Amino acid sequence: MDGLVADQIDTTPLRVVPTAGTATDAVTLTTNGTATLTNNVALGKNHIKAVVDVMKERNIPAYEGDDYFCIAWPTTFRTLKNNLESISQYVETGFQMIRNGETGRYEGVRFVEQTYRIKGGAATGMGTAAGAWTNSASDWAVFLGADTVAEAVAIPEEIRGKIPTDYGRSRGIAWYYLGGAGLVHSTAAQARVVLWDSAV
Repeated sequence: MDGLVADQIDTTPLRVVPTAGTATDAVTLTTNGTATLTNNVALGKNHIKAVVDVMKERNIPAYEGDDYFCIAWPTTFRTLKNNLESISQYVETGFQMIRNGETGRYEGVRFVEQTYRIKGGAATGMGTAAGAWTNSASDWAVFLGADTVAEAVAIPEEIRGKIPTDYGRSRGIAWYYLGGAGLVHSTAAQARVVLWDSAV
């Protein structure tokens, strides 16, 4: 089911890369589902600000409360986590987050680490090829606003047992589900998902 949803998220038409591929404080948005620049820098706090500006100016509603969400690999967040440590180290709540190893929240974005969807996949889709992008400076990150992916269920997930054969020696169980998922807003004008991406 996670893969089903991730496949749909990957179809978002909104892609961002650092301006000129190297900017540390600005992003370039494409609205056709294709990143046109090679991303040559790690995701940092100033990129987060730029992506949030893009999302707000496109009137993308917050995912929960007033916050957007961002999902990526722990290594994709490394530079950002280092940035956040220097910002939060003299604040009691920030220091507690550092002690707990939490990624945290910044500029109205909550950061969630995942290791399910594989790394890489630039130019072919989020997580469809193993390894980091060609330059290994970063990897994909998904920014989510409200109303992202909807699920249609024909038969809810269940575990089914196989009818035993061979005098009861051949047994089995299987996970069974009939349904699908799709982006709620697949056109660029209403899209709610922004993908930090790269051309290669």
